[in-house]
Amino acid sequence: MKKLLFVALAMSFFMGQAYAADTVKIGLMGPMTGSWASEGQEMKQVLDLLAEELNAKGGIAGKKVEVISEDDGGDPRTASLAAQRLATQGVVAVIGTYGSAVTEATQNIYNEAKIIQIANGSTAIRLSEKNLPYFFRTCPRDDEQAKVGVQAIQKLGVKKLAVLHDNSTYAKGLADEAKALLQGKVDIVFFEALTPKEQDYTAILTKMKAAQPDFVFFTGYYGEGGLLLKQKKEMNWNVPFMGGDATNNPDLVKIAGKDAAAGFYFLSAPLPKDLPFEQAKAFLAAFAKKYGNPPSSIYAVLAGDGFRGVATAIEQTKATDTARIADYLHKELKDFPGLTGKITFNEKGDRVGEVYKVYQVNPQGEFILQP
Repeated sequence: MKKLLFVALAMSFFMGQAYAADTVKIGLMGPMTGSWASEGQEMKQVLDLLAEELNAKGGIAGKKVEVISEDDGGDPRTASLAAQRLATQGVVAVIGTYGSAVTEATQNIYNEAKIIQIANGSTAIRLSEKNLPYFFRTCPRDDEQAKVGVQAIQKLGVKKLAVLHDNSTYAKGLADEAKALLQGKVDIVFFEALTPKEQDYTAILTKMKAAQPDFVFFTGYYGEGGLLLKQKKEMNWNVPFMGGDATNNPDLVKIAGKDAAAGFYFLSAPLPKDLPFEQAKAFLAAFAKKYGNPPSSIYAVLAGDGFRGVATAIEQTKATDTARIADYLHKELKDFPGLTGKITFNEKGDRVGEVYKVYQVNPQGEFILQP
């Protein structure tokens, strides 16, 4: 008992010292390396720029803000270690991460440490069904994504549908949601999983082709999505594909090739180039000036909204007490003017409101918002 009391007192002292310092520390956990490295690297660029801009204006509540970044490698085990490192560095909040299974591996670590976590690309429903008071996300959930996907599938007049996922928390969850919503509306002739990170998907493509779908909904990630498009073209199979929001990455076109990617539909929050808000346009211009090009990923911008939301909560509460910040984000942050639109969190930490849109890849490999 005495040992536990000593540890508690030591942690309180350590946290008090961190909070009393002249710096507010905000963590970033993202896939800086691995197959999703482009996402994590842009997340870091966005947060570094926002911190730079904020510090030029005097910081947060008169204190300089410092971003402490950790690489989760897009891997749950690596993410657990990254979360443990961040939890010992006096951070008030952590922005990230991208993959749902990766975020899930860190949720309890941050919650037990009473550190705010705001995910930016983790859309799996169950992440916010655990009643974790310090968990939030600026991206919408897969049930909202599934609704938009089902609407698009019905609008396109699909009769026989194949659904392909990768058994990950995100992809299986989205596939299950879409399947449930489509029951009785279309004939689901194929529902299976591929193995991520393989290089040859001709076997499962051949099996899927034999089911004779007139449309395929792939709920996995852009790496596998690009290979599927490339290899189905090599098979001379011209069935149209639609992907979930994890296929939204320019690397999909690089992997597939423009010819194979042309016509591919995918779901996403509006891409950075399609954000209509003046402050978003100003930030994108500043980003392009600093890094040479605007961000290509909406998930990096959604990470920025998480950072800005936390900064606003600290500024308004004049505190770095995470229980107070969480309470502010849940109850007092209403219609916050985010880079990606108005942001309000519900009692589960989920973002309120419809966000998803449908895009299609044109022959030039560009992502075009559909009406």
